[in-house]
Amino acid sequence: MDRLAALMPFVCSAELGSFAAAGRNLGLSPSAVGKAVARLEQDLHVRLFQRSTRRMQLTDEGRLYFERCKRILDDLDDVHATLLRTQDEPRGRLRVSAPLISYHFLLPVLPDFAARYPGIELDLDFNDRIVDLIGERIDVAIRSGELPDSRLTARPLSRFRMLLCASPDYLARHGVPQAPEDLQAHAAIRFRYPNSGNLQRWPLPDADPPVRTALTCNNMEALRGAVARGLGIGCMPDFLAHDALATGALVEVLPRHTDGAGRFQLVWPSNRNLSPKVRVFVDFMGAELMKTRDPRPVRA
Repeated sequence: MDRLAALMPFVCSAELGSFAAAGRNLGLSPSAVGKAVARLEQDLHVRLFQRSTRRMQLTDEGRLYFERCKRILDDLDDVHATLLRTQDEPRGRLRVSAPLISYHFLLPVLPDFAARYPGIELDLDFNDRIVDLIGERIDVAIRSGELPDSRLTARPLSRFRMLLCASPDYLARHGVPQAPEDLQAHAAIRFRYPNSGNLQRWPLPDADPPVRTALTCNNMEALRGAVARGLGIGCMPDFLAHDALATGALVEVLPRHTDGAGRFQLVWPSNRNLSPKVRVFVDFMGAELMKTRDPRPVRA
């Protein structure tokens, strides 16, 4: 039998003291309430009520069962009320996976998000590996590139540009390249993707530029640091290079010859109902992340 369906008639009868009163409260006939309680007693193999023509009271077993059932129904009411409240005020833990480099544009907007949605607890995992959102129960992720997993839904963010940069000191020692073929006289700092092990392509017409590789690394922050210290020319996203370009610590190289655009996107499992906390995060970040940026940063 459906035990949960029988709990309400039993609990209501115990609280009100009669099948008739419970029936009026539940919109059932006294007979229907009595039959539900009788089926429950038959299923449990115990008598829940001592009944007479004048009164009805719980047995010891019935009192124990009533206390536990009442607690269960109260918990269900609490859960129901909580879920209803989340429709008005998103709340709860939100697990977000993002590449390491994304903190440059993600962290500046978090105070506004936290102020607008104080009931949401953000759990941020900055990691360059491709996580399994469904298997690892990640609510939403920030990714770049193609989206091969058909189980995911995506919302694109603003585009960014990939730039070739070098330090003024390096260019003073080795000269400023005027065309891609001039790179053969220079050293390259190359980025290696952590997941595939492949080298990042430079944003030039020739996918394999004539440049000597002096150093490879799998971390963009380290690559920028190596370039800023004069070890060679490196390729990095504009938002990572922006501050250093503005202060003159880095100089953009071959700006008229580079044509590398990228885009981050918010992704989440498409087979899940979009919860209020995920919906507001996607809407907020989709509107705020990397907005109104000049796609070509200031050069020193």
